[in-house]
Amino acid sequence: MDHVDVAVVGLGAMGALTLWRLAFRGVSAAGYDSFDPPHDRGSSHGDSRIIRTAYAEGGFHVPLVQEAWTLWRELEAAAGIPLLTPTGALMIGAPGSELLQGTLTSAHDYSLAHERLGPEEAMSRWPQHVLGPADIAIYEPQAGVLRPEACVAAALEQAALRGAEVHRNTRVAAIEPGHRGVRVHFDRGDSIEAGTCVLAAGPWMPHLAPQLATSLSVERQVNAWFALDAPAAFAPERFPVFIRELADGRLRFGIPSLDGMTMKLAVHHEGLPADPDHVERDVSPADLAPIREFAATALKDVGPKIVRTIVCMYTNTPDELFILGPLPDTPGVVVIGGCSGHSFKFAPILGDVVADLVVNGRTYREVAAFSPARITSLAGGVPTE
Repeated sequence: MDHVDVAVVGLGAMGALTLWRLAFRGVSAAGYDSFDPPHDRGSSHGDSRIIRTAYAEGGFHVPLVQEAWTLWRELEAAAGIPLLTPTGALMIGAPGSELLQGTLTSAHDYSLAHERLGPEEAMSRWPQHVLGPADIAIYEPQAGVLRPEACVAAALEQAALRGAEVHRNTRVAAIEPGHRGVRVHFDRGDSIEAGTCVLAAGPWMPHLAPQLATSLSVERQVNAWFALDAPAAFAPERFPVFIRELADGRLRFGIPSLDGMTMKLAVHHEGLPADPDHVERDVSPADLAPIREFAATALKDVGPKIVRTIVCMYTNTPDELFILGPLPDTPGVVVIGGCSGHSFKFAPILGDVVADLVVNGRTYREVAAFSPARITSLAGGVPTE
């Protein structure tokens, strides 16, 4: 085949869920990935991702994540496997912190169920946490854990069942204008033409869309699983997912125990710049030091033994908002990415927006804030510290 209606380049969370939503609409589409998804080479791995609704990063995300929640349940039902485990979520920090203020604002603006708790009340309900006298916690019930590898696998399976092609271990080397749309070149030497190319290449986006390269930065991230002294206390029904803003504005997050033995902790941002083809996969003591410090000072009965670690990548935009829409000055190319470390939960709805754009040329969803045009006009990238 030397022509496809829609080529989706990259089959991590964004590409896989986009392929599913295109196939769901009856669009003839083919997806291509350099590896064998779901895999551990990019950004969509590590056993768990947080989904939350009271969104500190901007209330305009709330309707999107509400739709995403529905689509995750739809995919779950179609696949016949659990993908989303409700846990509720705790946001912890000082009352004036950006995390707490943003969470409260979106909760109030969209009438979302939530509770505001002082430190003693929070520690009484969740004694696994150690709060300072100036800390508060915001609890929201509409939150939980997604299983990223299972989600990507389910999306690709459902897309294939609806007629989409899934091409694994097929690296795209370049895209350029073609006679009938967009020419997609593979590193093995051949190429195809597509009426539309959806570029969902994650940390490889700067290579395939050079006009975005100066406005995207790839960041190495380390996650660690700590042994638990009392695993039952960290079960999903007893320990909500959490994000905590420290006094200096840095962020830490944690996931309840999904295996009955360990829990995942990580630093949000603060990672080093990374080349996706040569990222350092070995984890050093320096990588783990801030996570160990947090486990020792902010949690009870966690560690000190680290059982497992992984490395993944964030692809950051200057404003940490996603990029979604037509690629400027490149007819026929739609980009979805710039995930900035908080996008996995949105993958099905953002994929459905791409399907809107492909099928209808427009979308009724409020996604103007994610226009790729906004970052092509910005100089520089995102600082990593």
